[in-house]
Amino acid sequence: MLFANREDAAKLLAQRLSAYCEKDNPLVLAIPRGAVPMARMIADALTGSLDVVLVRKLGHPEQPELAIGAIDERGNTFFSAWAAEVSPTYIESEKQRQLAVLQTRRAQYTPMHDAIDPCGRLVVVVDDGIATGATMIAALRSVRVRQPKKLIAAVAVASMEAAKLLRSECDALVCLETPADFSAVGQFFNDFSQVSDQEVMDLLSARQEKASACA
Repeated sequence: MLFANREDAAKLLAQRLSAYCEKDNPLVLAIPRGAVPMARMIADALTGSLDVVLVRKLGHPEQPELAIGAIDERGNTFFSAWAAEVSPTYIESEKQRQLAVLQTRRAQYTPMHDAIDPCGRLVVVVDDGIATGATMIAALRSVRVRQPKKLIAAVAVASMEAAKLLRSECDALVCLETPADFSAVGQFFNDFSQVSDQEVMDLLSARQEKASACA
């Protein structure tokens, strides 16, 4: 399947997720930045809350796009098999670099409130696409330790290998496509434009204002 854009994928995911969330007030958590517009649409469709789960890929020193692992904003780290070939000194440096980015993003994205507590709630973690699975695994583990009632991973497209890994990290995986010829997430979207920090801030701020008005 080729998606027109992230909004197209979000509509399809919301339809699939309705079976899980029709009687709950789900907490929909986006992995920034690309998944935030999708998560906003899903939260609206499911009448749920919207927030971000902050994780960052740890890039390989010679191939920055290759994930050797991922880290959440509390410093919890997941390592992939690629980490075995990288020096501990580099890994520590990369962890500190990405933690600094996460701290900045938390201050930017949710300046007026703390992260929404997932304890006891049905939680949906959303990403636009998954290559290695490292970032989504780190996100799911970050949420799992805070004891959600049910944890769902929702993604437009994932490699077959990543999808297999994810099934053991969540209570349900909702993935629209797991193509055998996966090479990059962007190949499955006609429009895969970059999402800016400002767009993320605007979406989260508008959703928070709407929630406050309805409270």
